[in-house]
Amino acid sequence: MLDPVPLAEKPPILEMRGISKSFGAVKALSDVSFTVKEGEIHALVGENGAGKSTLMKVLSGVYPHGSYEGSILFDGDERHFRDINDSEKLGIIIIHQELALIPLMSIAENIFLAKGPSKFGVIDRDLRYKRTRELLAKVGLTEAPETLITNLGVGKQQLVEIAKALSKDVRLLILDEPTASLNETDSAALLELLKEFRRNGITSIMISHKLNEISEVADRITVLRDGRTVGTLDCHEGPVDEDEIVRRMVDRDLESRYPARTPKIGDVIFEVENWSVYHPQHSSRQMVKNVSMKVRAGEVVGISGLMGAGRTEFAMSVFGRTYGRDITGTVKIHGKEADTSDVHRAIKAGLAYVTEDRKHLGLILAEDIRKNISLAHLGGVSSSGVIDDIKEMKVAQEFRTRMRIRSHNVYQETGKLSGGNQQKVVLSKWLFTGPDILILDEPTRGIDVGAKYEIYSIINELADAGKAVIVISSEMPELIGTCDRIMVMHEGEFVGEVAGEEATQENIMRAIMRRKGR
Repeated sequence: MLDPVPLAEKPPILEMRGISKSFGAVKALSDVSFTVKEGEIHALVGENGAGKSTLMKVLSGVYPHGSYEGSILFDGDERHFRDINDSEKLGIIIIHQELALIPLMSIAENIFLAKGPSKFGVIDRDLRYKRTRELLAKVGLTEAPETLITNLGVGKQQLVEIAKALSKDVRLLILDEPTASLNETDSAALLELLKEFRRNGITSIMISHKLNEISEVADRITVLRDGRTVGTLDCHEGPVDEDEIVRRMVDRDLESRYPARTPKIGDVIFEVENWSVYHPQHSSRQMVKNVSMKVRAGEVVGISGLMGAGRTEFAMSVFGRTYGRDITGTVKIHGKEADTSDVHRAIKAGLAYVTEDRKHLGLILAEDIRKNISLAHLGGVSSSGVIDDIKEMKVAQEFRTRMRIRSHNVYQETGKLSGGNQQKVVLSKWLFTGPDILILDEPTRGIDVGAKYEIYSIINELADAGKAVIVISSEMPELIGTCDRIMVMHEGEFVGEVAGEEATQENIMRAIMRRKGR
C-alpha cells in the first residue's frame, strides 16, 4: 500500500543535477538528474552497466567531489562529500549488494564496529548489547547480540546491515539489490520493513532487477539507460506497467520475458540414485537425504525450494564432491556409472556446474576474459603442456561472439564487466569443457531483465543441442518460464515434481508446505 500523502506535497530530500562521471575514455554517467522526495521509496532501475551503482557511489562519497561533474543537494544545500564518512554524517547510508559484515564477529561488534557506546574511553559492553537488542527489534530479529554473523542466514545478515544503518541515524537509506540473495519469504519481510520505514519518515532508494517487488513498494521509479536518465514513473498515478519499464530499460520490446522453445526431449543421460550428504563440519547433520533424479537429453529441469532446502549442497556434492562429507550414492551418465569424486573427474565425465557465487567461486575477477574462459579446460588451449596464447585468444573470441559478451576485447578485466556479462563468461568457461550435463545455480541472480532474457536464450540453445540442463533458482516465475519439469526440494529431500505446463507458484509452495506440515 502506497503512502497516502501526495508526493507533490513532499519536499525533495535529495537532488542530483547534471551528474557526469568518466573512467578514462568510458563515460559511465552523462548529465544524469535524479530527485528523491522526503519519505518516499524511490526505485532506480536499468540494465547492468546503466550507471545505477556509479550514481549511488557518487552520492555516498565513494567517488568524492571533484571526481565527477554536476552537483548534489541534500536538504536544499549543496554538498561536497570527500568520502563515505561525510555522507554518513548526514544520515545517507548505503548497503551494497556484497554485504560488508565480518563473519567471525558478533552482531553487536559488527553494528558498532566504527564507534560503540563507551564510558571513559572503554567500550560499555552492557550498553552495546542493550542498544543492539533495540536495533534488532526494529528490524524484526530476535537473535542474541553475541551471535556470530557466520551463524546467520543471508536474509538475517541483510537485516543486521539495516540495523547497522539505523544505528547511524539514517535519513536516506540506499539498498543495492537488497533481495538478490533472499528467498521469497525473506524478500517479503524486507519489503514490509521498507514500508514501515516509509511510515516512520525514512527515505529509501532501492536498486533492484525484480520488477514485481519494485511495483509493490515504490512510490516512483527512475530508469537509467547507458548512463543517462530515461525518465521517472509516478506509481501514484496508476498501476505500473512492467512491460513499459522493460522497454525503457532495454530500448526494445521483449515479446515475452521467457523466449519460446519447443522441447525435443530424448533419452535419460543423467541419473543420481540414493544420494546422501552430511554437513562438512557438523557430521551428524544430514543435508541431502537419499535423493534420486533423472534428466533427459534436451530437457531443462528446475529445482525449487526455500533457502536451506539443500539445493546447492546437492549440486556441489554431485559436482566433484565440492561440498559435504560421508557422501554416498551413484551418478550415472549415459547409463554408465560415472566417477565424479573430484572436480577433474566430474568434468571428464561430462558435468559442469555454474556456481551461484560467480564473483568468489566462478571467476578470477582480476584476470581478463580470455584467461577465465580457458580456466577449466587448459588442455584445450595447450600444445605439449604449454598454453598457446593464440589458440587461447581465438577460443575466447569465439565465445565472446557466440555468447554476446559486451566488452572492449577479450583482454578486458573480468571484474570490470557488468553482472550479466560476467555470468556469460562463467557460462563460456564451462561450455568450453564440452559438457553433456550443465547444472546452473541461480544463473540470473543480480542481473537485469535484458541480460536475463539472453541467459534464458542460451539455456534454450543448450537444450536444443541435446544437453541436459538443471536450473536451481529461488525465483519461481523463472523456473516456471524456462523449465520442462520442476522438482521441489525441502529439508534435503525431493518432496514433489511438477510438469512445466502444470507449474504454478501455488503448486510448488503447496508441495513444500504439505511436507512441512507432516
